[in-house]
Amino acid sequence: MAGEVTITVVGNLVDDPELKFTPGGAAVAKFRIASTPRTFDKQTNEWKDGDSLFLPCAVWRQAAENVAESLQRGMRVIVQGRLKQRSYEDREGVKRTVFELDVEEVGPSLKGATAKVTKAGAGGRGAYEEARRAQGASAVRDPWLADTPGTQAGGSGAWGAGGGGGGGYSDDPPF
Repeated sequence: MAGEVTITVVGNLVDDPELKFTPGGAAVAKFRIASTPRTFDKQTNEWKDGDSLFLPCAVWRQAAENVAESLQRGMRVIVQGRLKQRSYEDREGVKRTVFELDVEEVGPSLKGATAKVTKAGAGGRGAYEEARRAQGASAVRDPWLADTPGTQAGGSGAWGAGGGGGGGYSDDPPF
């Protein structure tokens, strides 16, 4: 949406992601990330840490479950999302303002670590495939190829007009 502040933050998880479910059944994982700027002081020939930014984060639905299963306290992560500001009054009646990150994407930083990525079974493209099987292949249109000619279910799609690999798709790009 227009006017939203989207940011990317690199930092360490302060605590393990906490997975909860709304009354409607939607998963939400909450965690905090600490990002500390480092600068090199040429006079002392040393790296110096600046003030840390502690940012509460929330990620929703399937991504929340994936985060809770994959990430833990101390891991260096890259988080991208919409910065939100919320004001409230505390128990003493003092008005407070907090900033939170509504997370769109999150993953481990591979700067000092390795990761083996496995595709989650539900959500995303997997939900489309489940609907396609449940309703019959001809009843569902592929949303990933919606604006491309020949993409009705059972059609050949954008990656080859009936030639090449199985299912009417080719390994060769259409350009």
